Amino acid sequence: MSTHDKIKELREKRKQAHLGGGQARIEAQHKKGKLTARERLDLLLDPGSFKELDVFVTHRTSDFGMEDKKFPGDGVVTGHGKVDGRLVYVFSQDFTVFGGSLGEMFAKKVVKIMDLAMRNGAPCIGLNDSGGARIQEGVLSLGGYAEIFFRNVLSSGVIPQISAIMGPCAGGAVYSPAMTDFILMVKESSHMFITGPEVIKAVTGEEVTFEDLGGAMSHNQKSGVAHFAAENEEHCIEMIKTLISYLPSNNLDDPPRLDTGDDPNRTDEELGKIVPTESDQPYDMRDIILRVVDNGEFMEVHEHWARNIVVGFARLDGYSIGVVGNQPKVLAGTLDINSSTKAGRFVRFCDAFNIPLLTFVDVPGFLPGSAQEYGGIIRSGSKLLYAYCEATVPKMTVITRKAYGGAYDVMCSKHIRADINFAWPSAELAVMGPDGAVNIIFKKEIQAADDPKKKAEELVSDYREKFANPYIAAQMGYIDDIIEPQDTRPRLVDALHTLLNKRETRPAKKHGNIPL
Repeated sequence: MSTHDKIKELREKRKQAHLGGGQARIEAQHKKGKLTARERLDLLLDPGSFKELDVFVTHRTSDFGMEDKKFPGDGVVTGHGKVDGRLVYVFSQDFTVFGGSLGEMFAKKVVKIMDLAMRNGAPCIGLNDSGGARIQEGVLSLGGYAEIFFRNVLSSGVIPQISAIMGPCAGGAVYSPAMTDFILMVKESSHMFITGPEVIKAVTGEEVTFEDLGGAMSHNQKSGVAHFAAENEEHCIEMIKTLISYLPSNNLDDPPRLDTGDDPNRTDEELGKIVPTESDQPYDMRDIILRVVDNGEFMEVHEHWARNIVVGFARLDGYSIGVVGNQPKVLAGTLDINSSTKAGRFVRFCDAFNIPLLTFVDVPGFLPGSAQEYGGIIRSGSKLLYAYCEATVPKMTVITRKAYGGAYDVMCSKHIRADINFAWPSAELAVMGPDGAVNIIFKKEIQAADDPKKKAEELVSDYREKFANPYIAAQMGYIDDIIEPQDTRPRLVDALHTLLNKRETRPAKKHGNIPL
């Protein structure tokens, strides 16, 4: 065979591989409103940048007639490419081949990509669309999953790992995405669950639909398993690209700085009008965040879950930052089990990847109730405290209104090593709110008064004047400055610039024991 014929043969084999499970199955994928594995990569990666690896790999199974069913690539497309000019490693599961099920060689392809990503310090992005373990391969497929799981853990905190769920993801297959940093799901077409509706019905008698059990909004609103909900696959991929723009390639790099064109010295008079005069009136903390960060651009993480706290990515003077803020319009901004877990994990991610933290505080305390106590609010609340204490990235805090009790300590206070702590004149720093404090401190005096109600009102007024302000804390140095709301952005930009070369170490240890 001549060289020309060999090249022609190579091209034919590559063309066959690009068809996956064949044209009929590609059309079936399209009829479901889903893109193919390669179409997804074309949208994600810069044009012409994708370099595929292991295109000719096939399975080695001969049982159940599998020797007659071989497809080049074996159900997953792997390789590397670029997103906005930055190197990423990718695998995209191909549902047209064996339903995207994972077998021995499929797993080896994914493992190779994960190893390369670690070795070369680049993010690893997985586009998941799979029926789970390939039953015909038995324990080989289970071993393949475990090899992937182990690498998820090795990669954690070293390179960003992002999982997009773009179809079914069941059984053991869900654990790999669960150990990655961020999970994106597509509404109506992606599902995650340990056991499906049929198994649940057989075992427990409970009837539940695929969507209610493991749909995008179920995991974005109820379980908190997923971080983002996309309207469709194109939207999902755009979200991945936006997310990557805030992240460094690895834990030794800094996130990319962009020229956002927003004046770092910009002030905003409207900031002074957002917080109500009444301490028990709600407002939207996102209104403050959007006015402070560059161009009002804020990529909220876990938007639909534990909504009493807000977390996400933004920029200050072009620098990527992680933002955490209590949300007064939901549960009065109290900390509970889910919000502590949500914010704690986000803080740890930012610390692992050198992303400075900006915290906006308006917290009346922890949510009371037996359900919270029995559910482990002590343990869960400690997760957020642990995360902030552990973090050595630049940490800036702004108290907009209430900072009461232990929640004041937890929300990145000076005492757990925040670098810069500002307060607005509307800030109230105390062990508890004026009403509760007065009823404890002056209980006997109020009961003995001729007019207990009037006496209580007078004492509350005195307490509020003395303690419900930022000046006592400022006198003690717990607050670095009390600033006018309109100056928040320029003061934070200036603070961030002073912290860019921050170096802080913790005692050497194998690892801490976070209260999981």
